[in-house]
Amino acid sequence: MSKATDRPNLLYIHSDQHCPFVTGCYGDPLVRTPNLDRLAASGAVMDAAYCPSPICVPSRMSMLTGRHPFQNRAWTNRHMLDSSIPTLAHALGAAGYRPRLVGRMHSIGPDQLHGYAERYVGDHSPNFVGGHPAVDRGSLNGTAGPQHVSLERSGAGQSGYEVHDEEVTEVTVDLLDRIGAERRRSGAGGGKAPEPFCLTAGFMLPHPPYVARKDDFALYEGRVTPPGKPELAAGAAPEYLEWWREDRGLMQAAAGESLRARAAYWGLVTSLDRMIGRILRALEENGLEENTLVVYTSDHGDMLGEHGLWWKHTFYEESARVPLILSWKDRISAGARCTRVVSALDGTATILDALGAPALPGAAGRSLLPLLEGDGEGGAAGSGATGGSSGGPVEWTDEAFSEYCSDEEWSPAGGCYQRMIRRDQWKLCYYHGDRMQLFDLKEDPQELVNRAEDPACRGILSDLRARLLEEWDPEQVTRTMRAKREEQELLTAWAENTAPSEGFRWDMRPEMFHLDEPA
Repeated sequence: MSKATDRPNLLYIHSDQHCPFVTGCYGDPLVRTPNLDRLAASGAVMDAAYCPSPICVPSRMSMLTGRHPFQNRAWTNRHMLDSSIPTLAHALGAAGYRPRLVGRMHSIGPDQLHGYAERYVGDHSPNFVGGHPAVDRGSLNGTAGPQHVSLERSGAGQSGYEVHDEEVTEVTVDLLDRIGAERRRSGAGGGKAPEPFCLTAGFMLPHPPYVARKDDFALYEGRVTPPGKPELAAGAAPEYLEWWREDRGLMQAAAGESLRARAAYWGLVTSLDRMIGRILRALEENGLEENTLVVYTSDHGDMLGEHGLWWKHTFYEESARVPLILSWKDRISAGARCTRVVSALDGTATILDALGAPALPGAAGRSLLPLLEGDGEGGAAGSGATGGSSGGPVEWTDEAFSEYCSDEEWSPAGGCYQRMIRRDQWKLCYYHGDRMQLFDLKEDPQELVNRAEDPACRGILSDLRARLLEEWDPEQVTRTMRAKREEQELLTAWAENTAPSEGFRWDMRPEMFHLDEPA
């Protein structure tokens, strides 16, 4: 084995609900994200990365295991990940690293580590289904979920999630400072080479409430543009999406609410970027950037009013696409952009490949390094990023999946069982028992024309549908989720009555949430 100092470090930064299109390096001319833009300039930007699920827990658990939600049997925010399934952290530990997590993971159940050797700060929500005290956001109760009140009560103020992330930032910077000091001591004394570090920082922002500190909100108030994509045309979309808009109160959303919530979201992204900047500066000031793979991504995006929709829960690009930025000095070409279709699961496989860790059994992800390390035709510096380390072309299937299956309180009667496939320029959205959506993203990047009933597209629709259903059976998913509901009822009652100890619960308080009084 090589010396410890030759092995790369990992800094994995993971946010919550960050739509990639609200980032400077992804083309937003208004938002201020200088630190993410600088990270992108030092490495590679994946322009077509998709989340495993457009909702928190299933997406995060899939990114941990490298498996699709149906393989994890975790589809909703109440589903536990089986602790016997190996994770990214387990594989890194097996490779000799000591993985540490600061902040957000959003794991449900008694296993709040899932392979991490150390964890700091923790989540704001109960560790158990039915755990208490329940989340209390004070005057902003209801604004974090898919309810119209999150648009009504938006604007300048403070979200407890931002307070949480400030502590995540402080602890992460402190850890990097301590690592840097240890290395300086080791270098001065000529002792044993320090072990490489393996650090994950999990943020809540820019997850709603759509409430930003007044200075950040002021940057965008009156400047942010209204949504640019028209609302769903009645009768032209799946019944589910029409039901969703009606049930969630979006039909009554006013233009002023939309602009105010968007300005706050842009402000939250800027706040997140500022905190990430502090972490990146600590990395550099401690001389740790030389052999560190830095990865930034998010669990899913946010519709932000496009197509008349908000929050996540859909397969439109704003919801299902995620930012994915990878920087590794002298290994990934600076300023690279990759337009190949990839999954967030590929990001997991890439981290393991880069750090020499064993691949996760049963994982669906593929390492991106062959795409990013080369300089061949359309290579890492080119728009296609198809070169390999030898300069030749890399075989890559432009394909990614996402799934959304829910039987929670914001689901229609009987639940919803949905899956998406993006392959090449096409995206098929399958709604079990409902009409499908088929988009040609090359000709129709705004997803305005549903080609599912176009006779000219029968062949591509048939092929994509067959591939989408090849491993995923909606009837089996329905049966499994029904059984899990019965299990959860018992587990919820147990937690409510026994109040199990929560070892990784951040102390979020109602007074951390407020809207500023109008001037």
